[in-house]
Amino acid sequence: MSTPSQGDAGQLAELGYDQELKRDIGLFSVFSIGVATVAPVVGLYAIFSLGIQLTGPAWILMLLLSLAGQLTVAFVYSELASEFPIAGGPYHWTSRLAGQRFGMVTGIIYALAVTAALATVAYLAAPWVCLLVTGAEPQGINRALIAMGLLLAALIVNSCGIRVVAVLVNIGIAAEVIGSLGIGVVLILFFKNQPFTILFDTMGTAPTFATFLTALAVSGWAFVGFDASASVAEETTGARSNIPKAIIGATTAVGALVVLVAGAITLASTDLASVVSGGIADPVTAVVTGSLGSWSERPFYAIVVTTFIACIVSMQAYTGRIVFGLARDGVLPASRRLAGVSGASKVPVAAMTLVTVAAGLALLLGLDDKAIGTMISFGTLGLYATFFLVVAAALYARFTGRWRPDGAFRTGKIGDALNVVAFVWLTFETVNIAWPRAELSPPGASELLVWAPLGIFILVALFAVIAVSRIHRKDPA
Repeated sequence: MSTPSQGDAGQLAELGYDQELKRDIGLFSVFSIGVATVAPVVGLYAIFSLGIQLTGPAWILMLLLSLAGQLTVAFVYSELASEFPIAGGPYHWTSRLAGQRFGMVTGIIYALAVTAALATVAYLAAPWVCLLVTGAEPQGINRALIAMGLLLAALIVNSCGIRVVAVLVNIGIAAEVIGSLGIGVVLILFFKNQPFTILFDTMGTAPTFATFLTALAVSGWAFVGFDASASVAEETTGARSNIPKAIIGATTAVGALVVLVAGAITLASTDLASVVSGGIADPVTAVVTGSLGSWSERPFYAIVVTTFIACIVSMQAYTGRIVFGLARDGVLPASRRLAGVSGASKVPVAAMTLVTVAAGLALLLGLDDKAIGTMISFGTLGLYATFFLVVAAALYARFTGRWRPDGAFRTGKIGDALNVVAFVWLTFETVNIAWPRAELSPPGASELLVWAPLGIFILVALFAVIAVSRIHRKDPA
């Protein structure tokens, strides 16, 4: 059984906290948690069909642009995580850089956004589980019930400790390698039916500037979650050096896999016109099973289910650490209980239980196929808003002299420029994602549902500001 290194525990003490969580994972495991949370297979399934319908195969250029923008964010996050390796990172970082009230608002928005994202992933996983087991998609309330079952199963795994989580997530990474890298390479090498030049073709979609902006908003959905690595910093050995490596490594690896598979599916398609027109509802599965043969259908379902399960477990783990970090500072109601750590496994079970219950309640929206889209959009918007608040706080602290990076990972002279580029990118992309669009809502959605994600986000932000204003705490900044 490993024990926290004196160096890690001492550094945590310097930041004002005792070592309560078990420091039991290394670089590969924390990297795996980041990759599993971003989940290339999961992310691509969520956006491929919509992206290619908007701008044709050329939508892959929007993926590359989004990846470039998110990499600048990853570098800013890495510097912060290296200097402040604390569970629930963004809340602590912004508290130190821009004041505790700003940090509390950031933390509350962050926790609610990731909880919504967790419910979304469980909801999207349910049909794949049912297809694997029964060969048919779930109907009615069964989809929400399966999703709730996945959340409960994940809670059991998470309650066993971070080492057990790491093992399961590593299995998920193996599935990601097979499902992304393996299948992508095989499709390109042996089943390519389109020329590479097709990746720069809009195929008659006649996209406008607004359409490209919509495609860029959709592409942004694929590159969230790398911050999960930072949230388990107190359980990572050599956190000051390993967390930055994990954040940048996970972002780069996921980006490469998403672009590879998106390109491979496009190149291997035998009826690309139908894919672009929306005539094929699930082009990813259709291309994979059509190329490899019908025998590959169930194994492919198994790979997808495994990646979904790893993503759910990882997301639940890091959302629990966000709540734990807030509760430890007394920000939340019942903070003493939520900041509790279990005896043997040394994980914040109470915090993860709260997250699971909240995500389960959010799944009730799944009873209405149109309403569930609101939760999906809110979760993505909330995550980008958190990115923006963190990067804005870092930029403010840099240029007011409140912070100069002093961790094990530093970007040196280009750090200020990277921070500025990340700020500009997130200002643009957060507004772009927030912009109400009928194309990003379920078919037949009312105008109210089109505007609902932005409206709910504004209400959540106002709630966070009002709640924080009622908490009288000393500002440590």
